[in-house]
Amino acid sequence: MDTAARPGLRERKKRRTRDALLRAALELFLAQGYERTTVDEIAEAVDVSQRTFFRYFAGKEEAAFLTQRIAESHFVAAVRERPPHEAPLEALRRAVLESWETIGEAIEQVVPVELHMRIYQLIESTPALLAVHLRHSAELEEELAGIIAEREGLDVDADPRPRVAVAVFGGVIRVTGRLWGAGGNLSVKAIREQTVAHLDAVGPVLAEKWRTQAPSHPADDPLPAK
Repeated sequence: MDTAARPGLRERKKRRTRDALLRAALELFLAQGYERTTVDEIAEAVDVSQRTFFRYFAGKEEAAFLTQRIAESHFVAAVRERPPHEAPLEALRRAVLESWETIGEAIEQVVPVELHMRIYQLIESTPALLAVHLRHSAELEEELAGIIAEREGLDVDADPRPRVAVAVFGGVIRVTGRLWGAGGNLSVKAIREQTVAHLDAVGPVLAEKWRTQAPSHPADDPLPAK
C-alpha cells in the first residue's frame, strides 16, 4: 500500500466532514432560525458528535459566516489584482463586479452558491448576525483602505482619501445588500445588477445638484392681499 497517499485521503475525509457540517448548519439556520439552532442539532444531522463539530468550528457563528468570509477573501484578492492605472473607486467597483461574476467558483467548493446567497439574506435579517457582520465590515474596510493607500503610494494615517473612498464604497455595498435582501430575487445576477445601479449613482450623488427646479425664496413670493 502506498503510505504517501494516506495524508491526502485523511485530509479529503476531514474536508468532507467539515463541508457536511457546514451545509447542515446553514440549512438548519434557514429552516428554523439561527438562534434556535443548536450545535447538537447540527452534529446530529451529520451523525457526528458535538466534539467533532468543535474540531472544525469555534461555534455556530463561525459556521454562519464561513461562506461570507470566503466571498470577502475572493473580493480582497480581486482588489489587489486590479491594474495600478485605475482610480481607487473604479478599482473597487471593477473588483466587486468581477467577484460577483466568479463567486460560484469559490463558494461551490464548499456549498451550493444558492445556499450562500440565502445565508447572506439571513445575515441581513437576523439582528445578532447583522451586528457581527457590521463589526467585521468595519475591519474589512480598514484592510481595504490599507490596500488602496499602498497601491496609490500614500500613508493611510496621513492622507484621509483611502478611508473616505472605502467608506463611500462600503456604504453603497451595505445599501445594496439591504435592498437586495428585502427583495424577492436572491440570485447572484440580481445583486450584481443592483450593485451596478448603486455604484453608477455615486458620481452624480457626490458631484451634481439633485433639485430639478429652483426652490422659491420667501422674498420672491407675492405679499398676501389685505
